[in-house]
Amino acid sequence: MKLRYVSVEGPPGVGKSALVERLVAHLEASVVLERSENPFLRDFYHEKPGAAFQTQMFFLLSRYRQLLELAQRELFRQVTVSDFIFAKDKIFAYLNLDDTELMLYEKIYRVLEGEVPQPELVIYLQAPAEVLLKRLKARPRRAEPGPGEAYLRELVKAYDYFFFHYSATPLLVVNTAEVDFSHPATALDDLIHEMQSLSGGTRFYMPGRTR
Repeated sequence: MKLRYVSVEGPPGVGKSALVERLVAHLEASVVLERSENPFLRDFYHEKPGAAFQTQMFFLLSRYRQLLELAQRELFRQVTVSDFIFAKDKIFAYLNLDDTELMLYEKIYRVLEGEVPQPELVIYLQAPAEVLLKRLKARPRRAEPGPGEAYLRELVKAYDYFFFHYSATPLLVVNTAEVDFSHPATALDDLIHEMQSLSGGTRFYMPGRTR
């Protein structure tokens, strides 16, 4: 299958950015990177009342605007790789919002979702929470606070649950517990083959390493 629009997904620390960067170079593709700036995020991590809903709505509308821009330009003239899918917004909504907030969120989400383009393939990078925590601790410290250990564990469970039930597009689940896509020794050839040969449904893939 000739792919023109691929999205890579996964929780923090799983190697999503590294894989997107390498795929873009390998496929000579254009890239769409999720805008991470959110003025409500600091308040959310400090558990300020109401910040979860504010943070979620800001991200939802930001993702919507980005993908709408993508749909309005000539997307299929060149392969495009993105580091998010619109539907993943629900992972965070169901994890962080209360029932009243979730009811309002769902109404807004349903209005927006039909207007954004769907990828032809989603790659879900998967790894245990222990592996992700180790990788995140090895990264340089950021000025902004990040997810705590308990929240990250819940987020990993939520990602796994979401993609276990995901059926909107072909899905390639890649186990990255022992693989670092930022390392040049991690070959992409087999992954590219898996991507191009998947025409529907879900496939699980364990990457190998070149010697």
